[in-house]
Amino acid sequence: MVAIRLRRGGAKKKPFYRIVVLDSRKKRDGKVLDILGHYDPKVETPEIKLDIEKYKAWIEKGAQPSETVKNLAKQIGA
Repeated sequence: MVAIRLRRGGAKKKPFYRIVVLDSRKKRDGKVLDILGHYDPKVETPEIKLDIEKYKAWIEKGAQPSETVKNLAKQIGA
């Protein structure tokens, strides 16, 4: 099964996340199939960038977004 979820990056206490597509059996930071965008919660107004066309295309192919990714996509109107 294919999942859309967050992949953590950044330094200690300074998280930065990429929104990625990967096999749900892989580790959080495992090999990804596609990068859809990023999420930076540490700036004054949290920054969310998501390629909506790619996101919808992966959903149509059967990818399951995590709850967090669903909420982030809903915030930007996807």
